[in-house]
Amino acid sequence: MPSFSWRIWPALVLLLFPSSVAAEEESSLLEGWRDVWLFRFLINILGYSSIIIPGYLLISYFKRHNYLETGSGICFPLIKTCVFGSEAKAGLLDDTSVAPRNEGDSGSSIRQVVKLIFCAAGLQVSYLTWGVLQERVMTRSYGATTPEEAGEKFKDSQFLVFMNRILALTVSGLWCIMFKQPRHGAPMYKYSFASLSNILSSWCQYEALKYISFPTQVLAKASKVIPVMLMGKIISRKSYEYWEYLTAVLISVGVSMFLLSSTTSKHPSNVTTFSGIIILGGYIVFDSFTSNWQDNLFKYKMSSVQMMFGVNLFSCLFTIGSLLEQGAFFDSVAFMTRHSEFAFHAVLLSVCSACGQLFIFYTINQFGAAIFTIIMTLRQAIAILLSCFLYGHAITLVGGFGIGTVFLALFLRVYARNRMKKSGRRSTQPLAQV
Repeated sequence: MPSFSWRIWPALVLLLFPSSVAAEEESSLLEGWRDVWLFRFLINILGYSSIIIPGYLLISYFKRHNYLETGSGICFPLIKTCVFGSEAKAGLLDDTSVAPRNEGDSGSSIRQVVKLIFCAAGLQVSYLTWGVLQERVMTRSYGATTPEEAGEKFKDSQFLVFMNRILALTVSGLWCIMFKQPRHGAPMYKYSFASLSNILSSWCQYEALKYISFPTQVLAKASKVIPVMLMGKIISRKSYEYWEYLTAVLISVGVSMFLLSSTTSKHPSNVTTFSGIIILGGYIVFDSFTSNWQDNLFKYKMSSVQMMFGVNLFSCLFTIGSLLEQGAFFDSVAFMTRHSEFAFHAVLLSVCSACGQLFIFYTINQFGAAIFTIIMTLRQAIAILLSCFLYGHAITLVGGFGIGTVFLALFLRVYARNRMKKSGRRSTQPLAQV
């Protein structure tokens, strides 16, 4: 009899209170799905599609009806810029016409040393602060007054992406207004490809920290050389030197050693750890596409700040549209009002990201890609040590050897690329994205 009443009770509740139970179950089911990263990823894609599909149809319509020849009116300049770009693609540059960096600066060597220290300090401060804040925002709770209190975690990675992009758009826009830029020739819609992949890679970067440690993420970012090379072959039909393949293999071996030796005490479920690896894989694929697509766009006459403005313009459009459609924008703003500490961290995160991008462009312009890569390689090493010190990540002896292998391979790449540059040969490898 007791077992019978246990079985019949849920059925009686459903018969007596069908609407309330159904609403309760639907609400709990929806909340459960919102905690699944794949569901959130698909919802974001759906939001972006509501902007991409109408945009694609409009671009196809204007091209099909040869609007460049037949169009007129007040909207003509805007449509021409967004869909067609400059006339006859006169803005395309060959490799020799790209503005060179300031290698032979007339200033003294002391001034150059001061500039180098300024660039290195700016990059280190911007991205080390950014990395520490990134881990703090995504892995720690807000609002807990005592150690026993659970607090509240911020979950929407897309809102952080929007915050970063809106500030970067503002900074790059002001830069373009204050300083003279080359005449723009690329159709604006072409930035949307790099923008979409950049948004998705940034989302994966934030989301992965819910499932893996920050040192693992940094090492995975360093290991994206092989995917970038493969994407370069697919998109740009590039060829690579033997040392590029060798160092890529060394990086992969070092990352594998680190991942296989790392502890899993904070990730008790194999499924959770596997989710982190899948998200990291998505980050690497999307980011590899971004760097190669931007490399192709630079064939047009544009500055790096113009590239920054174009990509961030579409990134803001995509993310704010998706956030508003999901109702997540106002939820995130409400979270900011409840937790002033989170608001400060989110704003500082965006400031570091925008300033870091400007330091990247300035460093490459003044000292070249080799010096920039050395600085950022050191930044990655310091970021791992800083994260282990602040958040207590353990690294085994084998894991430490793997980290050393990765950074040895990165320095070998810098050395080999510099040697090729001095001998008059060019490396086809695009600059790595940070």
